[in-house]
Amino acid sequence: MNLRLSQKGWVVIPAQLRKKYDLKPGDQVLVVDYGGVLSIIPAAHDPLAYAAGMLRGESSLTQALLVEHESEREREG
Repeated sequence: MNLRLSQKGWVVIPAQLRKKYDLKPGDQVLVVDYGGVLSIIPAAHDPLAYAAGMLRGESSLTQALLVEHESEREREG
């Protein structure tokens, strides 16, 4: 999809994409430079809620650290 840059540097996001991504006037988007590629990404309304659980794995890092600290205490006497 080709878009034209205005004299002021504005780009209009086509209506079909605004509808698809539920973009409304006043919403924020991020422009990310991937080294030769620009991407327009809808900003999360609540970034903390959006990222919650993103790095969740099979085991708890906190629990592993507590176990490691306990074993260190036992070794040190």
